Amino acid sequence: MTKRISAVIILLSLAAAFYACKHKPYIAPVNDYGGLPDDVGKIISNKCATSGCHNAASYTAAGNLRMDTWDEMFNGGNHGAAIVPYSAENSPILYYINTDTANGAVPPESDRMPPKDAGSALSKDEYNTIRNWIAAGAPDRNGKIPFADNAATRQKIYLTQQGCDLVAVIDGERKVVMRYIKVGKDGAKIESPHAVRVSPDGQNAYVCFTAGRYLQRINTSTDAMDKEVLLSSNTSAPSWNILYVTPDNKSVLVCDYNIGGGVVKYNASAFSLEKYFDKMNFPHGVAATQSFDTLYVSAQFGNTIYKMPTSITDFNLIQKLSLNGQPAVALTGKQPNQPDPHEVMLTPDGSKLIVTCQGTNEVKVLDARTNAVLKTFSNVGIQPQEIALSKKQPYAYITCTDSLGASRYTGSVFIFNYQDLNATTYTIDANTGEFNQPHGITVDDRNNVLYVASINNGSNGPPPHHVSSCAGKNGYYTIFNAAPPFGRITPRKYEVTVAPYSADVRFK
Repeated sequence: MTKRISAVIILLSLAAAFYACKHKPYIAPVNDYGGLPDDVGKIISNKCATSGCHNAASYTAAGNLRMDTWDEMFNGGNHGAAIVPYSAENSPILYYINTDTANGAVPPESDRMPPKDAGSALSKDEYNTIRNWIAAGAPDRNGKIPFADNAATRQKIYLTQQGCDLVAVIDGERKVVMRYIKVGKDGAKIESPHAVRVSPDGQNAYVCFTAGRYLQRINTSTDAMDKEVLLSSNTSAPSWNILYVTPDNKSVLVCDYNIGGGVVKYNASAFSLEKYFDKMNFPHGVAATQSFDTLYVSAQFGNTIYKMPTSITDFNLIQKLSLNGQPAVALTGKQPNQPDPHEVMLTPDGSKLIVTCQGTNEVKVLDARTNAVLKTFSNVGIQPQEIALSKKQPYAYITCTDSLGASRYTGSVFIFNYQDLNATTYTIDANTGEFNQPHGITVDDRNNVLYVASINNGSNGPPPHHVSSCAGKNGYYTIFNAAPPFGRITPRKYEVTVAPYSADVRFK
């Protein structure tokens, strides 16, 4: 009996061992193509992220553009973003992989991707697969859209593109273009978005046009235009130049840059006209006190800053501040030796008014209470234009465009301490900054960096990396530390579309 039980135990043990050693069917590992959808991933892995090109081992020799994972693709390369979600026509990758003029411009054979000696060009179906994927937002294999998370708090920089009727949205963390927003009312012409300003609460961005008549609003969480209004004017051919959003976020002011022009004030919610500040010649820059009881407006030609209470009703009583000690005069055109004030901005504490004087290459600082000129910075650069102020650092940053400069790199950025007007000043020169007609400027205090946009429409400026979707030469932006010694944070020139002009950061 004992022998029989032992035999049964042995048999059961052998059976258990047999089943324990039984192998599960082989399952081939799934290739997730670095998080890309299968159809896109197959093309990218076989044609782009290959040995010697855009993979982890080789990308530094391939324009610093890495394409072996979905996430890495959106860090861009030496020339900024390669793929802009929802914007197939402005994603440079599609220019370089295109071989059919029916799809738009075709690169020279020597610039085609993949290179001729590295493999065959993409087929029509492969090209369309990539294009359709970008147009759908360039999602990962699980449907996640790049830059879509943290929409309410994501830091962004808004940059108008005057030659394309676009606003570029730059991600504050990765610093590449994350979206392009189509703006303008008349699709049959370029309306030239001149200025963009973000409301103090960071919830809305506003755009006006020199060749269009509308004010448009962008929701900064969705990056979609959600409201517009036909602006009222007392002139027959209004040219809307500069915007100002009131400190309480409730109103938007826009300058009509004309002889006998003015400043309109609109309700930011209803987009209804609240007031027309009249009787000014070529009003351009706008600033106001934190309580919005006093308004400052630069008269582009002459030596005058208009100053007025916001409650004013008789515009013949507008006060005129002289910048050069001569009788205040707001001219109707350029004359020699006049300051020609371009932009104005109050310091964060409201005590000083900063004025760029493009006619005399000066920056003047006025006492906002007494109107006295406290400081004149001379020879700051050729054609001082836009102003950015840091609240974290005590610095004002001024672009000097030098629009007539004939060199490859032209223009500069002048920097001074607005708290201590006798402190050391700084200049980022054209070659150091690699500028060509710098104009738009904004400081991101969250990330301690300064953005400078170069228009780059001169004949001798740096050639574009790729062809734009609209006529003209692409511009670019460069990024600097916001504190001394104000060095470049990266050698990248982040290329955008045509004539980048005005910039503003979302959260200041």
